[in-house]
Amino acid sequence: MEPDDRRIRILIVDDHAVVRHGLLAFLGSEPDLDIVADVEGGVEALEALERLDAEGRRPDVVLMDMKMEPLDGVESTRRILARYDDLAVVVLTSFGDEQRVRDALEAGASGYLLKDADADEVAASVRAAHRGDLQLDSKVTRPLVAGHLAAHPATRALTSRELDVLRLVAKGEANKAIAVELSITERTARAHVSSILAKLSLSSRTQLALWAVRNGFESDGNAAGDDRSASG
Repeated sequence: MEPDDRRIRILIVDDHAVVRHGLLAFLGSEPDLDIVADVEGGVEALEALERLDAEGRRPDVVLMDMKMEPLDGVESTRRILARYDDLAVVVLTSFGDEQRVRDALEAGASGYLLKDADADEVAASVRAAHRGDLQLDSKVTRPLVAGHLAAHPATRALTSRELDVLRLVAKGEANKAIAVELSITERTARAHVSSILAKLSLSSRTQLALWAVRNGFESDGNAAGDDRSASG
């Protein structure tokens, strides 16, 4: 087992004990993950974070339920990230309606999963969030990208290949998956993402994914544009 300082520390926030116990059982068995605490609500999460921070065991990722009282998952996420902006929050909830997803992402969440997701998917989302990637459940991605963004002014500077990359970023795909999908190298995929960030005046991949999702972005699937750098 890896030393504690190399494992991803996780705080679980959910008002259902059975959910917390299930997550503890699975995630606690993963060699690279360390559950540092589990609490039943947003208020308790803030208290736990203060205590864990003082103990030098502040989590890297918070697994956050959405429907809780008195603080729901959106407000809890907003307050947590206002105090600890280096944390990542992954929402794990039964509710996948578009407005809840948008609210969570706008509050700063780095991932959004439904509770019927496989345990492996939850672990993968925690790891993705820790890397700084945004990962969304495919069931919530579809309605978000279903509304095609017609001729958005900010996308006019993008090449057809960059539009393809942006479409895949909107789906939560990592650079490796984008490379496989578009038959390019991972290095080229990373270069395309950097170029898109510069053209859209964004500073991180998470900001880019949030921008794409918030705008309901979906490519028209035409990849016949400028992809001369695809072999690089």
